[in-house]
Amino acid sequence: MTTEHVFPKDFLWGGAIAANQAEGAFNVDGKGLSTADMVSYTKTKNYSDIASLMHRSSESIEKALQDPSAKGYPKRYGIDFYHHYKEDIALFAEMGFKVFRLSIAWTRIFPNGDDAQPNEQGLQHYEDLFNELRKYNIEPLVTLSHYEMPMNLVLKYGSWKNRAVIGFFERYAETVMTRYKDLVKYWLTFNEINTTIIEPFTGAGIITDREENSQQAAYQALHHQFIASSLVTKRAKEINPEFQIGCMLARMLHYPATSKPADMIQCQFDNQMNLMYTDVQVRGSYPPITKRFFAENDIQIQTEAEDEAILKKYTVDFISFSYYMTLISTVTPEDYGVTGGNLFSTVKNPYLEVTEWGWQLDPEGLRYALKEMYDRYQVPLFVVENGLGASDVLEADGTIIDDYRIEYFRQHLGQLKEAIQDGVDVMGYTSWGAIDIISASTSEMSKRYGFIYVDQDNEGQGTLKRFKKKSFDWYKKVIASNGEDLS
Repeated sequence: MTTEHVFPKDFLWGGAIAANQAEGAFNVDGKGLSTADMVSYTKTKNYSDIASLMHRSSESIEKALQDPSAKGYPKRYGIDFYHHYKEDIALFAEMGFKVFRLSIAWTRIFPNGDDAQPNEQGLQHYEDLFNELRKYNIEPLVTLSHYEMPMNLVLKYGSWKNRAVIGFFERYAETVMTRYKDLVKYWLTFNEINTTIIEPFTGAGIITDREENSQQAAYQALHHQFIASSLVTKRAKEINPEFQIGCMLARMLHYPATSKPADMIQCQFDNQMNLMYTDVQVRGSYPPITKRFFAENDIQIQTEAEDEAILKKYTVDFISFSYYMTLISTVTPEDYGVTGGNLFSTVKNPYLEVTEWGWQLDPEGLRYALKEMYDRYQVPLFVVENGLGASDVLEADGTIIDDYRIEYFRQHLGQLKEAIQDGVDVMGYTSWGAIDIISASTSEMSKRYGFIYVDQDNEGQGTLKRFKKKSFDWYKKVIASNGEDLS
C-alpha cells in the first residue's frame, strides 16, 4: 500500500564528495602531504581485487614522496574543487540540495599533524566554503577523517597504531569544531571506519610491509580510532550542545550462498563482524563475538584503564553508512565465481546484475540493511553514500544521457521509501557523488558517479568544464517533490 508524504518534511536530500578525491591543490596555501597523495594511477587493473589497487607498499610510498608533481597522482589534482567550489555549490543549490557532505583535509589545518599552530589559510578556506553553502541554505555534513591523514604522522609516529595520534586528532577536531561551531551542525568522525581493517593504509596509514603482524597493527589502530571518536564526541558536545555526531560504516550486508548450516553460520559471523564497528560506537562496547575472534587470531589490543568507560559514555547520535552492494558468505568460495566490489571482492550472486566494474546491484538490500540496523540500534540512520559508477559519454551537443543512473537511483530510493514506511527513522540521503570526482578505489576519472560531468580524463587532461547530466534534472525533481516523484 502506498502512503503519501512518506519522507519527513525535514528530510536532508543532497550529495557527497571527499576532499582527497575532489579538492586537488595538494601543495597550495600551506597544505601538507597526506596518505591520499601517495596513491598513483595505474592503467592496468584487476577490478576483482580492489584492495590491492588501494594498497601502498613502502617502495611506492618512497617513490611518491620523492615526486613533487601532481602528474600520475590523481588525488593531488582532483577536479580542482578547491578553486571551483563556488561554481559547484551553485549547481548543487540549483538541484535543491538541503545538505552537502564533504570532508576537511586534515593536512590543510595541521599540515604535519603535530604542528604547534593550525594553518590559518586552511581554516579560512573552509570557513568561506561553509559560508557559501549557508548562502544557499545548504547544511554542511562534515567528515573529519576521510581516507587521508598527515604523512608525517605515518612516518614519524607509525600512524594510528600509536596512541599519540589520538591527541593530534583531538586537537584537529577541536580546532575545526570551535572555528565552525556556528556554521556546521552535523559531523562524522571517520569515513567507513571498517576500511582500517580491510585496507589499513587507506583507513589508518598503516604500511603493512613494515609490520610484523599487520592484522594486529590494524586492530590496534582501529581501537585508537574508536577512542578518538568517543573523545571527539565528548568535546563536540562541550563546544556546542546542538552538534549532532555520527559514525560512518561501509555497510557490507551478507547473504548466505546456500541454506546449508555452515553457510548460515558463516553469514551470521560476517554480518556480526561488519556491525562490530557500529556496536562499539553506538552501544559503547565490543560485541561478544570479538573475544573469540581476537583470541583465535592472536590479536592483543593494548588498552588503557579508562578506555572501557570512554567508549561506553561517549557514543554517537546517529549512524551514517555507505551502501553500494551486497555480498555472499560461504565456507566453500572456490565453488563460485568472484566479482569486484566496494573495498573488496565477493562471491557472485546469480540473481543480481553487475556494473561494468563488477559491483553487484541490489536495491532491495538497502531496505534490508536499513531495517536490520534500525532494529539493532534504534537510533536515526543516514544514507551518506549510494551511487552508480559508470562510463558516461559527453555528446557533441554537451549532453550526457545517463538513464542507467536515473534507473539506479529510482530503484534505490524506492527501497529507501519502503524502509521508511516500515518504520525506520532515516535522517537523509546524500548520493555519491554529487559531481564527478577521482575514484577512491581505482584513482580513475572514467568511473563517474555525479549528476554533474567534469571534463577531465584519467590522465588529468581536460578543461574541467562542468556539464549537467540528464540525472541532474531528475534528482532536482525528486528533491522538489520530497521523494514522492520518482518517475
